[in-house]
Amino acid sequence: MTINLDSLALLELIEARGSFAAAALALNKAPSAITYQLRQLEESLDVLIYDRSGHKAKLTPAGQALLEEGRKLLENSEALTKRVKAVASGWEAELRIVLDSVVPFEQTIAWIDAFDQLQSPTRLRFSSEVLSGTWEALYSGRADLLIGSRLDQNQFATATGLHIQSLGQSVFVFAVAPTHPLAAEPEPVCIETIRQHRAVAVGDTSRNFKPVTFGLQSGQAVLTVPNLQAKVQAQLAGLGCGWLPWNLIEQDVANGRLIVKATEDTTRQSNLCFAWQRGSQGKALDWWTRHLATVQLHFQPPA
Repeated sequence: MTINLDSLALLELIEARGSFAAAALALNKAPSAITYQLRQLEESLDVLIYDRSGHKAKLTPAGQALLEEGRKLLENSEALTKRVKAVASGWEAELRIVLDSVVPFEQTIAWIDAFDQLQSPTRLRFSSEVLSGTWEALYSGRADLLIGSRLDQNQFATATGLHIQSLGQSVFVFAVAPTHPLAAEPEPVCIETIRQHRAVAVGDTSRNFKPVTFGLQSGQAVLTVPNLQAKVQAQLAGLGCGWLPWNLIEQDVANGRLIVKATEDTTRQSNLCFAWQRGSQGKALDWWTRHLATVQLHFQPPA
């Protein structure tokens, strides 16, 4: 049993024009040709599509179901045709973008909205990784574009085969909950004092690359969490201490849920970047890289 798209299109045309005769006129065919095509469809499905017992043929319940589902197939077929033609003209079928967790997804909303104005057929697929995991996603081909990695402290800063451009800066501050023992410590808090308290760290999501860690002291107890958002929640709950990006905790500091402490280590500033593979740039990736080149993120406390 095979249902071809022409038969589904005919069924939709009959309903749109209101009769077999009107559909035949629109197609410049004899009404008998339309009737024959419908008979063929009914025989192939072994169902009655039209009830012809009355003055005017009407869709049976089975025919109505076929019409409704057929419309979806016709729409999908049209969308597929447009997508294939678009890909042939240089648009990617899908663009995979990996975000470092220092860049929250809501930061990308305006960028996505601007991209949508192009009415591009390219589907966007976002994922999130941490530290070396972002670079591994790019190198392995699981992502086409990396956004937000901390470049100046990363082993991939001088990687060959990649385009790497600046995306701005992010400042990390040492923060604890008001209930944490370090909240009452005189400033600057010394390294030895910090070492005595559990740190909250984000686990590097790399599968094969050498994992990277930041801000941990030798011999310090560690609670490892999946991303920076979870790290913020853990430190809000007083489960540990550590360095957090200012952009993720600005409101928590303002309302007193977190306290920024000066330490013997100065405030840490990281250069953020975006990167993509050389020699693999369709129209969607080209737009994103040109758009990001106009963006400079400044995730830092007010002066």
